[in-house]
Amino acid sequence: MVIQEIDNVKFRLKKPCDLTWIKKYGTVFSVIDATGSGCICFGVGNGKDRYFIKIAGVDTVDAEISPGESVETLKNAAELYQILKHQNLVELLEHYPVLDCYAAVFRWVEGECLFDHWNFEKYDKNPGEAGPAGRFKKLSPGRKLSAAECLFSFLENVSARHYVAVDFYDGSLIYDFAADKMMICDIDLFRKQPAYNDAGEAYWGTKRLKAPEEYRLGAVIDEATNVFTLGALMFEFFGKYTQEEIDRRYKDNQFLPCKIEYWSLGSASYSAVLRAVDFDREKRYPSISDFHKAFLEAIRADEKSLS
Repeated sequence: MVIQEIDNVKFRLKKPCDLTWIKKYGTVFSVIDATGSGCICFGVGNGKDRYFIKIAGVDTVDAEISPGESVETLKNAAELYQILKHQNLVELLEHYPVLDCYAAVFRWVEGECLFDHWNFEKYDKNPGEAGPAGRFKKLSPGRKLSAAECLFSFLENVSARHYVAVDFYDGSLIYDFAADKMMICDIDLFRKQPAYNDAGEAYWGTKRLKAPEEYRLGAVIDEATNVFTLGALMFEFFGKYTQEEIDRRYKDNQFLPCKIEYWSLGSASYSAVLRAVDFDREKRYPSISDFHKAFLEAIRADEKSLS
């Protein structure tokens, strides 16, 4: 491992790589080097504009794929950001090869990642410091419902273009607490339909949220899978779990809905989201739009029962 530095911002790589070319965009003010994707990401600003620059092929310390695979993944992802363009998806400005790497330059968005794993060690050392996930959990139901609407809208857009979300989780989400705005920041592994699980249990995604078919080699991955993923995220937004329950999901390769007494909304919305995460895909909503409609009706029913 080597430690490099640009503009007093230090980062780790497996071996040296000349990245000084990013200074053409301005001064580096942040870095994310703890990625399994083999990419390193920089925040760069010039006093007028700020950018998020994602670079593949640099061989990050925590990379789970080779530099070459990382480059191909980012190249393919660049097309996805154009096809799936949406008001809640980060905007890709340009992408191109540079030296042995590949760069994608995005317009900077304000906010914090809801699964900022690169900061977990800091939170462990400072238990009184709440991360963005913890602060998001404490938001009022109304504010979180607005954030949920962004996800419904984005995934409806994905389905309309005949794509499926892959590895879509809270680490794909940026929330601006000041502006109450949710943005999606990582769709690199999304696939065009028809799509299948080509990796068995190792298929992309966190065990906290994966659908049953995302563990089965050859299984169809489609809109019903995305219904499950979104339902699981809704349980993360509005539910509460013990550490033991979280650990069970990792140990058993199985998502678990929270108990109804730990659901922060009403019983109607709990039942609506519970259907979305049914292990039997035939019992789930057939589409994100159907799930969206049922969820909104359930929220209205919950509000009526409390009035």
